[in-house]
Amino acid sequence: NGRVACETMVTTGLAIVAGEITTSCYVEIPKIVRNTIKEVGYTDPVYGFDHMTCGVVTSIQAQSSNIAMGVDIGGAGDQGMMFGYATDETPEYMPMPIVLAHKLTRRLAEVRKKKLIDYLRPDGKSQVTIEYDDGRPKRIEAVVLSAHHDSRIKLGQIKRDLKRLVIKKVLPKKMMDKNTKIYINPTGRFEIGGPQADTGVTGRKIIVDTYGGVGSHGGGCFSGKDSTKVDRSASYMARYIAKNIVAAGLAKKCELQ
Repeated sequence: NGRVACETMVTTGLAIVAGEITTSCYVEIPKIVRNTIKEVGYTDPVYGFDHMTCGVVTSIQAQSSNIAMGVDIGGAGDQGMMFGYATDETPEYMPMPIVLAHKLTRRLAEVRKKKLIDYLRPDGKSQVTIEYDDGRPKRIEAVVLSAHHDSRIKLGQIKRDLKRLVIKKVLPKKMMDKNTKIYINPTGRFEIGGPQADTGVTGRKIIVDTYGGVGSHGGGCFSGKDSTKVDRSASYMARYIAKNIVAAGLAKKCELQ
């Protein structure tokens, strides 16, 4: 019967955890925060943020008794709009642009953790633009891959390594042609990254957790919420229903609100 509505913020040298949590157990929040930061890869003070030296501030209180009156009898914890979406254009029943973008970032993390590219740092992001023809994916129009790196590495080497070990390992060759645009660290340098360069707050990038801009989004973030928060649980069920409708062959695409 635990209840969680928890937000986090990270910036240079500081992590803040705040929200409403009702539970019968004890949770050592600072330890969880530091272990998570370590797992992500922020382990060196030179990054401007690391698990050993960053400050951890917590501000936790119990869930409002007024809200508890409703959810304890099976009601929803809030109002809102929730959407689920599915398409048959990929085996995951997800839109191809977000599937490929996720594969790029997973591969980027893999080559860093396995030290296949030993100068990479934890931050990074990707974006894939797909050209459609009559509603079906035709070709990859553009790829953007940004990777946090050591200051001693030149851009030319970064581009060669990421193209060979990340992009070519992930993106389907048949979807790429001579007109496909590839942008790797397009600003030129990405030495300063992570919380030192860009303060992060729960819910700042909600579209990356769903369909990459395809379909609709109700606006609610999924993170830091227990199942009574319909922003999360109802969106999961809507996706489950939409996915099964497409998987059963009843539709090529389905959006449920």
